[in-house]
Amino acid sequence: MSTTHKFPYEWQIGLRYTRAGKQSGRNRFISFISMASVTGIALGVAALIVVLSVMNGFTKEVTNRMLSVVSHVEVYDVHGAMSGWRSSTREALRNPAVAAAAPFLDAQAMLLSGEVMKPVLLRGVLPQDEARVSDVSRHMRQGSFDALQPGSYKVVLGSALAKALDVGVGDRVTLLLASNGVPGMPGAASDALPRTRALVVAGIFEAGHFEFDSSLGFMHLNDAEGALDAPAPTGIRLRLKDLHQAPQVAEELHRSMSGDLVLRDWTKVNYIWFAAVESQKRMMFIILTMIVAVAAFNLVSTLVMTVRDKQADIAILRTLGASPGSIMKIFMVQGTLVGLLGAALGVVSGILLALNVGAIVSSIEQLFNVRFLSQEVYLIDSIPSELRWGDVSWIGGVAVLLSFLATIYPSWSASRVKPAEALRYE
Repeated sequence: MSTTHKFPYEWQIGLRYTRAGKQSGRNRFISFISMASVTGIALGVAALIVVLSVMNGFTKEVTNRMLSVVSHVEVYDVHGAMSGWRSSTREALRNPAVAAAAPFLDAQAMLLSGEVMKPVLLRGVLPQDEARVSDVSRHMRQGSFDALQPGSYKVVLGSALAKALDVGVGDRVTLLLASNGVPGMPGAASDALPRTRALVVAGIFEAGHFEFDSSLGFMHLNDAEGALDAPAPTGIRLRLKDLHQAPQVAEELHRSMSGDLVLRDWTKVNYIWFAAVESQKRMMFIILTMIVAVAAFNLVSTLVMTVRDKQADIAILRTLGASPGSIMKIFMVQGTLVGLLGAALGVVSGILLALNVGAIVSSIEQLFNVRFLSQEVYLIDSIPSELRWGDVSWIGGVAVLLSFLATIYPSWSASRVKPAEALRYE
């Protein structure tokens, strides 16, 4: 069967059926069901794009804030204090992937201010070296990180910790340490009085990561060694030129550096958290894809009703020479066009929402005086979003594919209509 039209007649008829007619109540109902399918697909696609964008943004934001405090690679000596940290630093810097290195000393302690006592991870650092491996000095809200000078016994606190202790720059806090200098270590007498050291708050930083803002304090390395009776730093912290190469670089350094060393890259610091977020992202993708699938398979009922309504048309086309394959193609075109329209509307809506979700949520919070994210629970207090075009392509493609699959059975059913039986009662 030939045609002089620009497009094959199957496409023209399928497009006409997609628009549906307004001549009868049944056609109007079929049109309504078709638009409901378009709306369902669009909502599912938009929801999937927004949710994955928010999860991508959440992961990126928390990771960036975490890496403003956590180094890319940490090097420890299996025997405890790293007395040879200077030689280890030189060895690490020989690797071209390592940009900077700095020693550190970590210890758990307690800070006392008035009647308030809070735990703290006390970190002894060399301020100038620390500025090359972390961004803490660039997150100062009050005071100066460079005020940590040897012999000054000053401390820089996280903003949430300083708030809990109700202290500011220039205030004094008391450092409480177990009798052996390292709280919780074996050998400390259970009834021994803790050692104390008076410290002056030299500054307050805010990394935006509640775990660190509420529990971390910095001292000069020399003062920390004196207060803790530590013979040497705990280890060295490394910043890499490419943080995504941290696992590979850590493995290279483990082979090239001398001594009994343990290396831990940033991906292992919060491995359980990263694994949980990735697992949740996969589950959300599966769940929301099922929602898109439900909307897509609404096309089955739409096309089945269309086939029943158009049996006379099908019979006429068959008597004019249309093959069963052409009849099947007409209804597959109709269903696929509905899927394409729904996916396109969903992609556009999802992109617009994903790019503005932070402002939208903020407006809702202000309007209804509610708070969706607690920093103590979610580590951040605002909803970030990172739109990835690869995710958008996958989501749109899956929606169109599911719509296409939903057209197969109704279209096959239409191709099986017998012209004589269809025209018997017309």
